[in-house]
Amino acid sequence: MRAMNRREALAALAGSGSALVLGGGCAATGAKRAQTRRPSGRSSLGIVIYTLQLSQKNGWGGRHKNLSPALAFLEESHVLGAGGIQCPLGPPDSSRAAEVRRQAEKYGMFVEGILNFPSQPEEVDRFEEQVRIAKAAGARLARTAVLPGRRYEQFKSFAEFRQAEKRAVQVLQAIEPVLARHQLRLAVENHKDQRVPEKLAMLKSLSSEWVGLCVDFINNLALLEDPVETLRALAPWAITAHIKDAVVCEYEDGFLLADAALGEGFLDLPAMVRLLRQANPSIHFGLEVITRDALKVPVKTEAYWSTFEGVPRSAVGPILQLVRAKSSPAPWAEISKLPVAEQMALERRTVERSFRYAREKLCL
Repeated sequence: MRAMNRREALAALAGSGSALVLGGGCAATGAKRAQTRRPSGRSSLGIVIYTLQLSQKNGWGGRHKNLSPALAFLEESHVLGAGGIQCPLGPPDSSRAAEVRRQAEKYGMFVEGILNFPSQPEEVDRFEEQVRIAKAAGARLARTAVLPGRRYEQFKSFAEFRQAEKRAVQVLQAIEPVLARHQLRLAVENHKDQRVPEKLAMLKSLSSEWVGLCVDFINNLALLEDPVETLRALAPWAITAHIKDAVVCEYEDGFLLADAALGEGFLDLPAMVRLLRQANPSIHFGLEVITRDALKVPVKTEAYWSTFEGVPRSAVGPILQLVRAKSSPAPWAEISKLPVAEQMALERRTVERSFRYAREKLCL
């Protein structure tokens, strides 16, 4: 397949954009807006399913009992004023996929899927069934992660990591014709797995208009890469994004990293949103702020460094300086030890505060 240049690829992606409108203090983002109107009062910001995982796990508080998983999530996101959803679209939704599409169109919301990445090329048929359901539900793109888990937790050596990376490329090559046949774009997330040069090398080796990136705002900090510089490098390939804020603090083995409501962490969200919009004016942003205990990033341990080769130990210096400069007071609350009702209430408040900030400061 002929490789598309950046201009061609972004033009092809423009049809998947959702409407944005100017208002209030949003002019500071400097982005051009699509002219299509969205429903009054509705944000263009979508919600990623993991943002409401506690509510979903606990049955949405008794709501949506007769709905499929995607329909229930769509209804809950609609109530919150979201512009769209990103969620798994698998067998439990197969019989009601068309209903997901109709309801989303009725609400003026976009739909993006989350697909399970095949562990080997022989699983293409199973993957294609996911693609069919996602398309039936109205998705034009779907997010996936090509490597399992966090690099520094999943792998024991650089050789093991490289083997998994090589297998992932083989799988991408095997499923690329499926994506082309169904005209579904696959957004590969920077999922605490590959550093920027590794991720870009993988994408360039494919040279496919059907494979781009789901750019997460903070993940590569865990791989010793600056968040803003990560977005700057990945932006030309971005077709959707996970927007979040974060708090950090140092601990004996490295640093703690936790999601925060938008505007309540240390990230320069206006600048980061602007970077992605300049690269792709039609990009969707999905809120992925997960209510959970802080993650440990053990950058001072030998086990952490065992999966890297060619990355100097000095790379940890600037990141720890950033952590110290932006450090939030510790100790932090252990979310998992709170009563379930309190966890769910916190999750809801975090989402509501994030949407307020997104409307007022980011024009989302």
